[in-house]
Amino acid sequence: MILKRTRAKNWFSTPAPATVSAALLFGLILLPGLAASKPPHKHIYTVLHRFHGGDGASPVAGLIQDQSGNFYGTTWSGGRFDYGTVFKLEPSGKETVLHSFDGADGMNPMGGVVLDASGNLYGTTTNGGTREGGGCTHGCGTVFRIDRAGKYTVMHAFTGKGDGGTPSTNLILDSAGNLYGTASSGGDFHGYCTFSGSCGLVFKLDPHGNETVLYTFTGSPDGARPLGGLVRDEAGNLYGTTYFGGSSGFYGTVFNLDSAGVETILYNFSDGTDGAGPRGTLVRDASGNLYGVTRSGGDPVQNCTSGSWKGCGVVFKLDSSGKETTLYAFTDQRDQSFPNGGLLRDGAGNLYGTDGFPGTVFKLDVNGKEHVLHTFQAQTGVLPLAGMIMDSAGNLYGTTSQGGNSGCPSQYGCGVVFKLTP
Repeated sequence: MILKRTRAKNWFSTPAPATVSAALLFGLILLPGLAASKPPHKHIYTVLHRFHGGDGASPVAGLIQDQSGNFYGTTWSGGRFDYGTVFKLEPSGKETVLHSFDGADGMNPMGGVVLDASGNLYGTTTNGGTREGGGCTHGCGTVFRIDRAGKYTVMHAFTGKGDGGTPSTNLILDSAGNLYGTASSGGDFHGYCTFSGSCGLVFKLDPHGNETVLYTFTGSPDGARPLGGLVRDEAGNLYGTTYFGGSSGFYGTVFNLDSAGVETILYNFSDGTDGAGPRGTLVRDASGNLYGVTRSGGDPVQNCTSGSWKGCGVVFKLDSSGKETTLYAFTDQRDQSFPNGGLLRDGAGNLYGTDGFPGTVFKLDVNGKEHVLHTFQAQTGVLPLAGMIMDSAGNLYGTTSQGGNSGCPSQYGCGVVFKLTP
């Protein structure tokens, strides 16, 4: 089922506030036997922290939260050297910069961090890792660890060759302390790929920093450029997406990688109503269904992108048999467009995500109805590029890559950490 709205004249526009009648302003005298109308529920949006540059800028990844309620995340830029930071935000709102990247130890993290049982943090940087830049212009990225004492260690510096390069997503951690992730470039340069000579790969890193390449993409028919993270099931199978490639063109795939390293393409996107260019990390439910978003595709009438990539993006479901269902197609009106940060699924099966510029927080209920929970504004954060997390009370937490008007050189501000009470 595909739900649509009509196209707006300008996708940057925001809806006009509803007209409030004088009767509602000054009270409505009810006739006997008639109940008062329940006022619409107001979602409470709170800025927990505004970045100002010195403490970080442009958080493009999401957050994690520990058992004490502290948040951890990364910023793409800012910090001492303007190459990004790893930060901690306490429930009181106090922010601590845990590390400022200097280039040689990594730079420009696009993924967030993961926390192990001992309190160590692990993450990736998209660039950096060597002073000379290695096989990439500014270095090919790193996997790093920050221990409980605050010591920073580069576990692996990518070369951009057979070991991969430019990792841009979160890592996942198994019970033995192994890390799994994707690199959007590097791999087998002898394979056929039309995207800059290499198509990326899936890797595993043991607790000592030894890397194993689990799978190298070749473009067609297996996909290229994995820009989303991985999901791991109880049997050790990995699930993910590629932004390009596949057998139906260059619109991306959903793949499965078993514990033996055998890849299976679960779905090829076609840039039709099914979407194109999957982004973010998939969500997997107890029945094995996968949920995700695509950056484009959905409704061919909505020309949010140029060329052959048409449509404003979709929310999709892929069942265990490989059947894809478009749960919602964005239209660039009030719902805006370009979801790319992945989804959050609550216990009732509702899906939550972010999209667009200035951006929204949306909820897709189990009936396929979309609800805009919040529309971002420059003063309090714009351009969310990551998914969100939810606490036990149902509050949502996330980041915006710009906005906040905190004196940052950026036009709108350096970004914020926010809380939304639905």
